[in-house]
Amino acid sequence: MTTGPYTGLATTFDTAADIYEQARPRYPARLFDDLAVTTGLDSSTARVLEIGAGTGKATRGLLARGWSVVALEPGRELAAVARRVLAGLGEVEVVESPFEQWDADGAEPFDLVVAATSWHWLDHQVAYRRAAQLLRPGGHLAIVATTHVCPTGADDFFNQVQPVYERLGLGDGSDGPEPPGKFTDPDVEAIRASGCFEEPVVHRYVWGQDYTAEQYLTLLSTYSGHIAMPAAQRQALFAEIRRMIAARPAGTVRKYYLNMVQTARRAG
Repeated sequence: MTTGPYTGLATTFDTAADIYEQARPRYPARLFDDLAVTTGLDSSTARVLEIGAGTGKATRGLLARGWSVVALEPGRELAAVARRVLAGLGEVEVVESPFEQWDADGAEPFDLVVAATSWHWLDHQVAYRRAAQLLRPGGHLAIVATTHVCPTGADDFFNQVQPVYERLGLGDGSDGPEPPGKFTDPDVEAIRASGCFEEPVVHRYVWGQDYTAEQYLTLLSTYSGHIAMPAAQRQALFAEIRRMIAARPAGTVRKYYLNMVQTARRAG
């Protein structure tokens, strides 16, 4: 997907910055452990450029490795929240700028460029080449893609709720989330085709999180499609979801996530 620098639905997140920080989950700690092994980065000297940091959900994991981070975030409110919540967690500079338009201003080359669930918003005609230019020789690009999945034996709620979306004219024609094995790593072919990087190494993580009705509705309020939804439709949808979850024995739903981390060394 190529949308250009911070346009369209990409701008909706900034209207829900505080809710985003409250509701969006962090990334698994083992993701950053594996990233450190794959890149071979030393915790005391590594410099990382993060693209589309949001409120710092992935930034926390990068800082926990002892890495120095420049975190680019085009949304003013998201960047403000990130500065607040990341204060004191390590050496980090939050810069309010889209990646494609960021003035590196003679910055030293980075050891790692990371995009955690943000790469799909970029202009890919620019992004791969620019990431490679900002990396030192032997540096790495890591693209984290995240999707909602349904492992064997998972909660069937997300299939049950699809007719509600359809009835309200909000359906996308799907039958709900697919098993993790149905998803290919979305950026591997483009990384190869860019000519800027060596063969990617891929790690995949499947994990679940429980939500009460209000927690799940708060989470939905951070998704671009739901933010942009007409208010009347969103209210009707949320009322039905609230009713369905409240009627369940535990009063919760369990959502499963798949993180696909595609890491590639700069060519040449």
